[in-house]
Amino acid sequence: MGRIEYLKKEYSDEEIYEILEKPVREWFKRKYGSFTPPQRYAIKEIHEKKNVLICSPTGSGKTLSAFLAGINELIKLSMEKKLEDKIYILYISPLRALNNDIEKNLKEPLKEIKKIAKEMNIDLDEIRVAVRTSDTTNYQKQKMLKKPPHILITTPESLAIALNSPKFSKYLEDVRYVIVDEVHALINKRGVHLTLSLERLNYKANFVRIGLSATISPLEEVAKFLVGDRDCYIVDVSYKKEIEIKVISPVDDFIYSSSEEITNNLYKLLKDLILKHKTTLIFTNTRSATERVVYNLRKLGIDAEAHHSSLSREHRLDVENRLKKGEIKVIVSSATLELGVDIGSIDLVILLGSPKSVARALQRIGRSGHKLHEKSKGILIPFDRDDLVENTVLCYNAINRKIDRVKIPKNCLDVLCQHIVGMALEKIWDVDEAYNLIKKAYPYKDLKKEDFLDVLKYLSGGIEEKNVYAKIWFEDNKFGKRGKSVRVIYYMNTGTIPDEASIEVYEGSRYIGEIEEEFAEKLMKGDIFVLAGKTYKFLGGKGNRIMVKSAPDEKPTIPSWFSEQLPLAYDLALDIEKFREEALKEDLEKLREKYNVDDKTAKAIKSYMIEQEKYAILPNEKRLLIESFIEGKRRYYVFHFVAGRRANEALARAFANYISKIKNCNVRILVNDYNIALILPKKIKLNKKEIEKLFNIDIIENVKESIERSEILKRRFRHVAVRGFMVLRRYLGKKLSVEKQQYNAEVLLEYCKEVNHPLYRETVREILEDYLDIDNALDYYKKVKKREKIFLELLYPSPFSFNIFSSSSDVVLMEDKRKMIAELHKKIMEFIKSKRC
Repeated sequence: MGRIEYLKKEYSDEEIYEILEKPVREWFKRKYGSFTPPQRYAIKEIHEKKNVLICSPTGSGKTLSAFLAGINELIKLSMEKKLEDKIYILYISPLRALNNDIEKNLKEPLKEIKKIAKEMNIDLDEIRVAVRTSDTTNYQKQKMLKKPPHILITTPESLAIALNSPKFSKYLEDVRYVIVDEVHALINKRGVHLTLSLERLNYKANFVRIGLSATISPLEEVAKFLVGDRDCYIVDVSYKKEIEIKVISPVDDFIYSSSEEITNNLYKLLKDLILKHKTTLIFTNTRSATERVVYNLRKLGIDAEAHHSSLSREHRLDVENRLKKGEIKVIVSSATLELGVDIGSIDLVILLGSPKSVARALQRIGRSGHKLHEKSKGILIPFDRDDLVENTVLCYNAINRKIDRVKIPKNCLDVLCQHIVGMALEKIWDVDEAYNLIKKAYPYKDLKKEDFLDVLKYLSGGIEEKNVYAKIWFEDNKFGKRGKSVRVIYYMNTGTIPDEASIEVYEGSRYIGEIEEEFAEKLMKGDIFVLAGKTYKFLGGKGNRIMVKSAPDEKPTIPSWFSEQLPLAYDLALDIEKFREEALKEDLEKLREKYNVDDKTAKAIKSYMIEQEKYAILPNEKRLLIESFIEGKRRYYVFHFVAGRRANEALARAFANYISKIKNCNVRILVNDYNIALILPKKIKLNKKEIEKLFNIDIIENVKESIERSEILKRRFRHVAVRGFMVLRRYLGKKLSVEKQQYNAEVLLEYCKEVNHPLYRETVREILEDYLDIDNALDYYKKVKKREKIFLELLYPSPFSFNIFSSSSDVVLMEDKRKMIAELHKKIMEFIKSKRC
């Protein structure tokens, strides 16, 4: 592997000016005067052709750090009359909106440098900048073919297509600098796809890689993701920016405050904060919450605008521009403004509800105090006691820069299919040469040869009896493209983002309504959910339709908001588990001081821990609580697993699968970040021995069996089959509806399962690793196995179980839910009192 090193040398202004051409130097002196920290570390190293990953806050000049050495080189070539018609700098961003920003922000400096050069009697050629994305018109693309830009701005998907454009790709053969922006937003299949594109480009060109990222960890791993098996130097100046984060509760007591009181106090608090600041950015965790907050703020006479992915691009651009000009006082967003779209100066960021990860909190709060010397200011507003504890630990970790680690998807065989077809379009490949090239991309460094050959066999053989035709030929240890239509298939179907779908819900032949696909994929037979205020039991699904039957007396096992919820980061979950014991034992003064919370917050957290300890026990790092109680016709077993929702869901599925086999009954599950609940019929009871056996089962085997029975396998198989060119989204000028894609995928699924097809294996891998976080689930399982296990049969759920228990009552309004929790709390407080007596 290449060396990964942190850059320690901060160059002086004079040392950097030395490497700059006269017009560039003069322009920089007039415009900025002095270099910012990321520029002091990075510019000279990039000039010396070193790969660099820059991690620094918004507004710290990191984009210019990435571009300046390249721009300087273009100016030098221009002065020497050696500037050719080809692409020298390639800038890749996951956001099309960001691309337009960059284009504007590059053209202006280039114009200014040209003007200064003229004053110096230096004649510069025009340095062309262009954007190539799916929005680029054919006319603009034709213009680029005649006169290519020197700096090309694009997206991962458009780069993959450009690599296979016979005429345009030749302009990429001398690229010298590749800048990948917002790297933290590409730790997914989209980013994996890009790593292969970069290796394919590296086959043609020798270039410097520059990555730009907001707060992310571990930086060493992200650097490898950027460069593969090469040297990389990390510039980490994320700590240079001052940050102020506070938790402010809208009420003194979450248990006995009504929904109306919490809502009124929340908007009173928001209004007060907004009026004290010039511009405020509010983040919610869902699109529906964004719209609700905007509506309520407008009712209070505050000029607020929404910004989320369901709104048109025109609307979002308009909001961004008006905010930059200072025409909007407050903007409310779900996640769309987390990335570095230029929105000008923000004074305050408010996070409604926990952002569930330290990195996400720092990214969001980093949008305030746009310049490096300005303080980033963030306020977190919790909505219940779990949120209060979570935000307190999250703030402490954020201030101490303890950031959750990201996990890079590995060996994605569906993405590999796309690139093998793309490579086959370029030339005839020797199998070993192609395999070695692919292994240079960090996510594929451990790719097994048999998996690679399996993909080649599938792409060359297709599944003709199922109308899936070969895209390549493969013989004598070589492969190449098959047929003329393959190029069109590649252009029309490349990319990793699945088409969104709404799933129709039917009871018999009666249409009930629609649910989101993300929600549908969580369903298992027998699950109860709410639609249009009524409860239904899930019976099964086919294509884009699911069948249900009315279940008026049943409690939901999946709350309707479940699919929108962000999952708690695993590292943060472990810290919350540690914090519980500390909060129970430490005095208020120490808690206030260490965690920078007010008296009200410290008291609320402490009383929460005391109530749990007195009524049941406080689960912590050394002891695990498993509680059981009866409610209506059901018996609940709650395991206090603090592993985050994704890992918890893996463990819940494994446990439920195992118990359903030994008890021969349907076991429903409830999952949140802090517990899993197994729900059995009232008459079926687990004894201590059966519960203990759960800590000695094969988790992966049981999760796989559970997946086989759930909707997620069918849904995710469609995504993988589309990425793997088994199901085409577009063919012969026609776009296939999501419903037809799903139907075709389901027809193929049984066959692929039988033959253990690479795309079936990839579907299972994606569900286990990327969706269910199986590695952390196994890590947590190993931890709890060693703990003392305390089994308690309780009259009512313990305080730590309130949220998971009340979430099964989704049919009731939020106000009724709060009343239910208040009633439970009263009973528990009476029980604690009677124990004292």
